[in-house]
Amino acid sequence: MAGTAEPDRERELEFRSAPLGDIEAARSRHMWTRSAVHVADDLVVTGEWDGTVTARSIDSLESRWTVDHPDHAVGIETLDGGDGDGENDGVAATVVVAGRGETGTIAAYDGETGEQRWRYDTVADLGAAVKETIFYRPYVVGLETDSEGETVYAAARRYERDGEIRRWHSTVYAFEPDGSLRWTYETDASPIAIEPDDEGERLAVGYNRCTGDHDTGLVVLEAESGDLEWTWDPGTEGDRRVGDVSFDGDSIAVSSHGDKRGYLLGPGGAERWRVDLAVETDIGGETLYAYPNHAYANDGRVAFVTGNTYAVEGRETEGRHPNEHRIAAFDIDADGELLWDDEVRGFVHGLAAAGDTIATPCAQNFRVRDPETHAVRRFDLESGPIGTERTEGIATAGAVDRGSLAAIEEPVAYHDDGRTRGEYALHVASLK
Repeated sequence: MAGTAEPDRERELEFRSAPLGDIEAARSRHMWTRSAVHVADDLVVTGEWDGTVTARSIDSLESRWTVDHPDHAVGIETLDGGDGDGENDGVAATVVVAGRGETGTIAAYDGETGEQRWRYDTVADLGAAVKETIFYRPYVVGLETDSEGETVYAAARRYERDGEIRRWHSTVYAFEPDGSLRWTYETDASPIAIEPDDEGERLAVGYNRCTGDHDTGLVVLEAESGDLEWTWDPGTEGDRRVGDVSFDGDSIAVSSHGDKRGYLLGPGGAERWRVDLAVETDIGGETLYAYPNHAYANDGRVAFVTGNTYAVEGRETEGRHPNEHRIAAFDIDADGELLWDDEVRGFVHGLAAAGDTIATPCAQNFRVRDPETHAVRRFDLESGPIGTERTEGIATAGAVDRGSLAAIEEPVAYHDDGRTRGEYALHVASLK
């Protein structure tokens, strides 16, 4: 891909910041998701690795309430609190938190007080960890609410290994606002992403690893009942399948871990087009690739973001894939015509996006270990780069909503440097 974006719209933002306490500094290699942040109306809510969940005023960053979630707090969503009479408008009625830990808890808290409204422990469905390490414990990997604020969707998984045999246990959930369970969908594959469509009719579920009987990367469910509507798969060998999914009308953008391409699918899974993102490429005697980890579609355009370089023969490489750590945007209606592309420079744990605004919190580039990669980079889905807000530590989580941007910074200490950079902190800025 050739860089076509014009960065002449860039401007700096003014961050307001609040410390988040202590956390072990990240190292050269990427650490797992340890923090979460969500913006809704006049609240910014943070989730921390020790389970602390704090709701703050988005203007002053003063704490309104703090609770201890049962697990590591790694995902946050809110259900809208506006009731139309003006009394509760602008207040998030329910804050829903996803956990990773012994119980894999999904819990809902009152947006005004932090009082727990309901709790569901996914360990009851997934089973308990067979080893006392973080990778074996139940993990709520996806948490979404529908556009009407009437349903909470979640996807949880648990991993175990016995010699060369690897197993996944997973469940997708649909909860009513009061926490009652509408339906579940269980498989022996590893979900990585979920997204409801804008009409509230369908839920897309992307599966990253398929090692058992479930052998398809994308499942589309009927939102009301949980019934299976259709499936799709990149048709590649091995257990790697899908990295992310995103609806735009009746189309679904899919990033494929199987063949490192981006796809646009129509109704029933009909392939409308596909584009090479970071496919296997021979460089300097190595066959290199990078995973397309993220997809975001909106208003006739879609962006994909790629991750780290790997070699077919092993994890260590001498070279780097030319399309690693890149964001590329395409025209949905023009058969995937490239609109622009640009560097994100570091590993992106997750996109933050709303409307045409995309923010990429960038963590380590462990093959280069350049602190200049630590930043929150902003893009317009139609035209490209908007600005870059650098952080001394690594940026690991972000949220965009109603003219505000929030990001989490974590400290990092590269193994060959000896210096700890940055702090554990929340940063918030106005996009207006």
